[in-house]
Amino acid sequence: MISVGDYVTRKSYENDIVFEVIEMEGADCILKGVDIRLVADAPIKDLVPCDRSKAGDDFFPSIDCFKNLDRSEYFYIPGKVLHLDSDKSYLERCLDFYKKNNVLAFGKSLKESAMPGEVMKYLKQYNPDILVVTGHDAYFNKRDDGYGSYKNSENFCKTVLEARKYEKSNDKLIIIAGACQSNYEELIKSGATFASSPKKINIHALDPAIIATSLSLLDRSESADLLNLLEKTKYGKDGIGGLKSKGTMYVGYPRNEE
Repeated sequence: MISVGDYVTRKSYENDIVFEVIEMEGADCILKGVDIRLVADAPIKDLVPCDRSKAGDDFFPSIDCFKNLDRSEYFYIPGKVLHLDSDKSYLERCLDFYKKNNVLAFGKSLKESAMPGEVMKYLKQYNPDILVVTGHDAYFNKRDDGYGSYKNSENFCKTVLEARKYEKSNDKLIIIAGACQSNYEELIKSGATFASSPKKINIHALDPAIIATSLSLLDRSESADLLNLLEKTKYGKDGIGGLKSKGTMYVGYPRNEE
């Protein structure tokens, strides 16, 4: 018997993704990916109960290769992150990732449709170096081309456009936008520095935070190795792409040990 809160996989997709059942509607269930930013529906008869551990996801990459901040006479001020996310549980995972990497990040949980109207307020409040705009999305290949083919890409694009009214320069405000299967081309055209998803695939819950953290911990005078940066995400360049960018971290001297 399948119930809300159970972990399941879908037989029709060869049990490739572990989901949590978040709602039941008659003979169907609404599912949310445990590690993948995906919300889907499926008939109960297609579901196979499984253990949470079957997700097998220990994906928590180290950003140590950018800077060893603890063994130096210099001091470091990483770039500040503002993270807007429609999914509270994914937002909490990302905020935990920022915290463990000593990155100052502020998170707000907003519905995708509310983001365009709220982003300016939070940009003015926090004045971040990096803005993350993410949540859930989907590509429907049976629909017409354009925004109608995507669940939330239009909301993400509008949010990016609003953010660019606040700061036009990619050097002064890095924007990371999109979720699973988002309209990569339109997000970049709207002003995103990095976006998902070039191959219209699903992305990991932590992928936007990985890009943000890496750039937060990179010296402002240094340019990121774009290919290396993208490969830090779960699915590499197929899941997220973007523009060559510099870091956002200030470096000072000397460190005060008192």
